[in-house]
Amino acid sequence: MQSETTPGGLRLTLKVVFYGPALSGKTTNLTQLHDRLRPQRKGELMILETQNDRTLFFDMLPIGLRQANGLDLRLKLFTVPGQVQHDSTRKAVMSRADGVVFVADSDPLQQDNNAAAFDNLAGNLQKLGMSIENLPLVVQFNKRDLPAAVPEAELQCVWRDTPWSPLVMASALHGEGVVETFERLLERLYGGLDEFALATKYGLDKAGFVEQLSRSN
Repeated sequence: MQSETTPGGLRLTLKVVFYGPALSGKTTNLTQLHDRLRPQRKGELMILETQNDRTLFFDMLPIGLRQANGLDLRLKLFTVPGQVQHDSTRKAVMSRADGVVFVADSDPLQQDNNAAAFDNLAGNLQKLGMSIENLPLVVQFNKRDLPAAVPEAELQCVWRDTPWSPLVMASALHGEGVVETFERLLERLYGGLDEFALATKYGLDKAGFVEQLSRSN
């Protein structure tokens, strides 16, 4: 998180990272957000190609809002490459993250890869001096459109006793569950902004924070 007091008020920048195994749909999530979101400000979608994989980020998508009372709020959204050989890149992108969307694959054959990627996320956070339990995090199970997708009830049961329950079900390819995932993360991000007194100083409560940043078509 970056904050700066300006002559007119407060400039606040938050970093959100989409994490998960290779080909789970991180890129598709962000492409859909870029197409669907209509906040006050939005930048260009940038895709960086790596071998057999992609890492993309909104170089400040930039999703943001600016209020007349001096609040300038920005979100930078990133994905990390899912393949193991890019772990150093994943760790670098995770540095100073304020929130995470973990995109898991609903294919029954990918459940071990989901678990390995989640463990990798926890390990990289620990190396960065961060705790996965204390970081705003939403778990999305993507590819619900697969004919043999793991049943939702089974997934919800497995994750029931974790801090990240309930899970969000999505089919990012069809735009389903993408904005809902982002909205849930925004709700959790807002809880970590108490020190800035956004509601009392700037009139931006949780509902307004979520609504203004996740407006869609």
